[in-house]
Amino acid sequence: MIVVNAVIETTEDNIAALKQAIRVMEEKSRAESGCLDYTFSVELNNPSVLRITEKWVDAEALQAHFGESHMVDFRDAMAAHPARSLTATFYEATEIEMPR
Repeated sequence: MIVVNAVIETTEDNIAALKQAIRVMEEKSRAESGCLDYTFSVELNNPSVLRITEKWVDAEALQAHFGESHMVDFRDAMAAHPARSLTATFYEATEIEMPR
């Protein structure tokens, strides 16, 4: 499984302006073959930080995601509301049972 953690530092106004684009991105990404999870969240203690958590069955599914039209649309929306910074970290992971 591939896990992606992205952090977007922006403004609360930009996040509000991106709300519809985020809704579409989540919905369409979750419907993609190989997507296990795709979720945006706003940090409670820093409401100008947007996080994206993604889980994909493999690197091929993630690579296909990058070429989807909704990914292009989201990049365009982000360009209209530029972030201060965007970082993404990619992990290859194996799910385990919760430690007790």
